[in-house]
Amino acid sequence: MTQSLVIDQTMDLLGKALKISSKRQGLLSADVANLDTVGYTPKDINFRKALDAAMESGQTEKLTRTDPRHLAGTAPLGPSGLEGATTSETMNIDQEMTRLAENNIQYRTSLELLLRKMSMVRTAITEGGK
Repeated sequence: MTQSLVIDQTMDLLGKALKISSKRQGLLSADVANLDTVGYTPKDINFRKALDAAMESGQTEKLTRTDPRHLAGTAPLGPSGLEGATTSETMNIDQEMTRLAENNIQYRTSLELLLRKMSMVRTAITEGGK
């Protein structure tokens, strides 16, 4: 059985979405923490552009497999995971909190979809043998 039968493109896409949302959360949290810091330039990631770039570039760097029975994994997004990064000169707390809430919704939605996909795989495995 190959990995493509178990982990398909949807799961790969959802995994990348989770990684990008996680990176974005860190940037947005830093923006809020530095709201009153003089000279601080806020940073953000354009989620859609970063996800498109990750999917187009095949940005799934393979991890080293220590056992042939292990599934091949992907390495976390590196610095190139910031495609679509933007900066703005002005910040206010309302905009930053809105961005944080939006990112939270994107993360939770991706996670829920990934959990449902895993549940379908689990059902196929447990029910397939009956």
